[in-house]
Amino acid sequence: MNPPSGSATVPTRERVAEFEVLGVTAFTTTRALGDFSLSEPATLEANTARWNAMQRALMPGQTGLVSARQVHGVAIAEHGDPWSGWHRIEGVDAHIVFAPAIAAAVTIADCVPVFVAHPSGVVAMVHAGWRGTAAHLIEQVIRRLAASGLAAEDLHLHLGPAVCGRCYEVGPDVYEQLTGSRTFRHRSVDLRGRIAEQAQGAGVGHLSASESCTRCDNDRFFSHRAGDAARQIAVIASRQDD
Repeated sequence: MNPPSGSATVPTRERVAEFEVLGVTAFTTTRALGDFSLSEPATLEANTARWNAMQRALMPGQTGLVSARQVHGVAIAEHGDPWSGWHRIEGVDAHIVFAPAIAAAVTIADCVPVFVAHPSGVVAMVHAGWRGTAAHLIEQVIRRLAASGLAAEDLHLHLGPAVCGRCYEVGPDVYEQLTGSRTFRHRSVDLRGRIAEQAQGAGVGHLSASESCTRCDNDRFFSHRAGDAARQIAVIASRQDD
């Protein structure tokens, strides 16, 4: 998949190196791979082509790619049967993938992409904004995995590029929902920090986080708070055995 012209100096992806030992490929695209938003009619055709190109560019054996129209909710989709091509479903913010032939993706521009991998090859991809974080979406994903026999202590969780705590200012209502405190001491909240606390509280054994901020590093990533309408994607896939 070729980057747009003029973007050669920007890396095309930020990879989750910690997952490679598990046989899992996970990454977030950068500006260099272009816009993956599907909300603007003017760019829909070009961006749809970009999604299809991403699916075709996945590693050998990866026949399918799933994404969703995200609604900042807590719906979790499970994918157990393989298919070919790119499928987009409705109203989902988290994917659990049991079929190694399927990759999962979420679109982001400040919200947190949460990558989850288990040594068995099961993976999950979560889109967590403030609503999903306040609703403890990651804990719901962890419980769903536990119900399938995958213990939290064996999970590897990575928090990808997102708006940092210094850049994410909120009002008192959002602050209370995220922190549980009615005392509005700070205007800023660290979403990745809140999700990390939830994951640790749920018993996740391996936790890591990107140092990239979509707002601070706006030269590399699209950021809603920086005024961008475009979106990058976060992708996870369990590599097929040879």
